[in-house]
Amino acid sequence: MTTTEIQLPKVAQTRISRLAHASGRSPTAMLRFVLRDGFDAVELSIKENAQADEQFAAGATVSHADVMRDALSAVHQATAEACSC
Repeated sequence: MTTTEIQLPKVAQTRISRLAHASGRSPTAMLRFVLRDGFDAVELSIKENAQADEQFAAGATVSHADVMRDALSAVHQATAEACSC
C-alpha cells in the first residue's frame, strides 16, 4: 500500500481528533473511517454506540435468547397465519 501525505484544514483535523477521542481510536484510524463514510455518518455511529453502551450499563437491554425466542414466535405465527388462508 502506498502512503500519501495530505494536508487537512485545521477544522477537519480538530473534528477528526475529537471523534478519535470519543471513540477511543487514534486520529489515523479515525481518518480512514471519515474518508470511507464521511463525517456525519461517523459522528452518528459514535453517538449511537455511546447510547448503546449507556443502555447496556443501565441494564436496559434484552438478552439474545429472548430476542431469538420472540423472533421464532413471530415466524411461527406468520407461518400459521399463511397456512390458514
